[in-house]
Amino acid sequence: MEHTYQYAWIIPFVPLPVPLLIGVGLLLFPSATKRLRRLWAFSSVLLLSIATILSINLSIQQISSSSIYQYVWSWIITNDFSLELGYLIDPLTSIMLILITTVGILVLIYSDNYMSHDQGYLRFFAYMSFFSTSMLGLVTSSNLIQIYIFWELVGMCSYLLIGFWFTRPVAANACQKAFLTNRVGDFGLLLGILGFYWITGTFEFREMFQIVNNLVYNNEVNVLFFIFCAILLFAGAVAKSAQFPLHVWLPDAMEGPTPISALIHAATMVAAGIFLVGRLLPLFTVIPYIMNFICFIGIITVLLGATLALAQKDIKRGLAYSTMSQLGYMMLALGMGSYRTALFHLITHAYSKALLFLGSGSVIHAMETVVGYSPEKSQNMVLMGGLTKHVPITKTAFLLGTLSLCGIPPLACFWSKDEILNDTWLYSTIFALIAWSTAALTAFYMFRIYLLTFEGHLNFYCKNYNGKTGIQSISLWGKGNSKNIKKSIWLLLNTNESTYLKQKPTRRIDENVRQIARSFITISHFGNKTNYSYPYESANTMLFPLLVLFLFTLCIGSIGIPLNQEGKNLDILSKWLTPSINLLHPNSKNLMDWYEFGKDAIFSVSIAYFGIFIALFLYKPVYSSFPNLDLINSFLKIRSKRNFWDKIVNIIYNWSDNRGYIDTFYATSLTRSVREFAELTEFFDKRLIDGITNGAGILTFFFGEGIKYVGGGRISSYLLFYLSYVLVFLFIFYFQVF
Repeated sequence: MEHTYQYAWIIPFVPLPVPLLIGVGLLLFPSATKRLRRLWAFSSVLLLSIATILSINLSIQQISSSSIYQYVWSWIITNDFSLELGYLIDPLTSIMLILITTVGILVLIYSDNYMSHDQGYLRFFAYMSFFSTSMLGLVTSSNLIQIYIFWELVGMCSYLLIGFWFTRPVAANACQKAFLTNRVGDFGLLLGILGFYWITGTFEFREMFQIVNNLVYNNEVNVLFFIFCAILLFAGAVAKSAQFPLHVWLPDAMEGPTPISALIHAATMVAAGIFLVGRLLPLFTVIPYIMNFICFIGIITVLLGATLALAQKDIKRGLAYSTMSQLGYMMLALGMGSYRTALFHLITHAYSKALLFLGSGSVIHAMETVVGYSPEKSQNMVLMGGLTKHVPITKTAFLLGTLSLCGIPPLACFWSKDEILNDTWLYSTIFALIAWSTAALTAFYMFRIYLLTFEGHLNFYCKNYNGKTGIQSISLWGKGNSKNIKKSIWLLLNTNESTYLKQKPTRRIDENVRQIARSFITISHFGNKTNYSYPYESANTMLFPLLVLFLFTLCIGSIGIPLNQEGKNLDILSKWLTPSINLLHPNSKNLMDWYEFGKDAIFSVSIAYFGIFIALFLYKPVYSSFPNLDLINSFLKIRSKRNFWDKIVNIIYNWSDNRGYIDTFYATSLTRSVREFAELTEFFDKRLIDGITNGAGILTFFFGEGIKYVGGGRISSYLLFYLSYVLVFLFIFYFQVF
């Protein structure tokens, strides 16, 4: 066992040769390197597979021994300062190693086909491998300085991957937004690290925790300064894990390739913030105010992420806001001190969300065969629908991930999410009500995404084999004739949902409309029906990761099923986390009353089914991207209050569609104010500072120009000026004397 721990430092560096060799190859032998690009992809998968095997072996040792291992060596030594580098292997590290490597290898396999036609294929795999190296180095770090180094490398890799298609202005702006937003949190993290070094004199975690406990217990530290430094540390996690108010970068990060979205949202960048709070939790638990602040940020993020996901049309943005909300649950659990529950939800959510994102990538890949490459069309759920018979495997995988995220047993997220919901009742009734309400919202918006994508009829443009495009489907709001078909599709692309909600409610789609539309398009555009290009299932290399994640989503929850016998925990996760749980809660037994668990589970599952029912009720009948108000009014019997109900729906829609107006607020209060301040300082610099300098030069110039005429070289002129000066002098002297 000791031998295994001694060589754990190899794991972060296993994927590193790929980006180094690709970079050198593209510089020295570009043609040969590009011809062998599949070899580099295979090397990336192979090396990360080796890292996965090592991580699994390390985790098995961790579970069996329940110990913590740390190895350090000196890096900088002076009379007043010393810094060590090393690695720390504890339950949190081993969990993160498993997540990063398993999800990473599946994403790499998936990316081989997804990115096969992209010119940046090699660059993509180089970035991905370096991203994995940075994240693995982050989770194995033994001190805050080492964490900060890898923290910045993770941020750099995310910048490169989000802006992978940097020639697109939207992608370029998205990566810059992510970079700048994270700089705010990273600057706070750096100040917090320096503040705690000022307090404790060390960067090492275990030494820092012991010193802080002694200082606070003996009342030898300024509590306000301690809280301020802790909040600065927490700011780094707020930015990385997209917590309010630094969450604004996350939906824009969807401009990167879909495999990147899966990796970022499942096991790397956003998980880094949760990891940091989990690592520093012994530091935060010393002062209850800090834990309360973490809970407050977590519950706001839970609710905000869920409400912003309600009206999203882009499938990836909807999943992004879902990630934001689920990360809020994890942060809430950490703030309540539920360390085991937070990490349990981190594990289950990682595999479920990876399944959903890779499933969405398969949908986008299928849609691109129909509409051509265009994120506005291939990712727009309004233009999807009816994909069940075309991509059945993707549909099944996506449905399973959706049910898991909704908290339906016995899928993965049910076990972890249910524990968080139960813990909130013990912490705060208000927080519990918000968390449970958000669980219903989660079920609603996730099934909305599923229904708009896979159910109903085809609602998208199609292209024929000659590259021309035409309308493949049909009027959702009118009769099945060509005029209404054209009008409906135009409205679909040029009008938002809130506008429709003000119009006359729609009726159910006519089953004959699709055939009429096809005949119309056939005659007008193509001439025969064989020219249509339908979506089709992805390649096996894309489906294989979906099937593996499918199994993970089915089974991974079993590691945390609460089992106990004779006062001892028997579930794998509790045994795995025993050293960390003992460090945080020395007297905790973490036993579960099955009667209480069953009662709470019935309530939580009922909440989830309620959200699913509302989604089915509002979206299933009309196969559209927004609710049918006639059905709502009939169900609620409030036809007389129709205008009031329309206003409520519009307010909710506009809030979600406009991202809670938070981006607008930042653009107005920060971006515009900074620009105006810059313009003011530019005016001050040019007109005043430069004006004084330039004015002095101009005055000197004119004075010199005037003086040069005095020196003409004539003695008579000199005598005249001399006598004039003498007379002036005598005149002044006379008046002063007399």
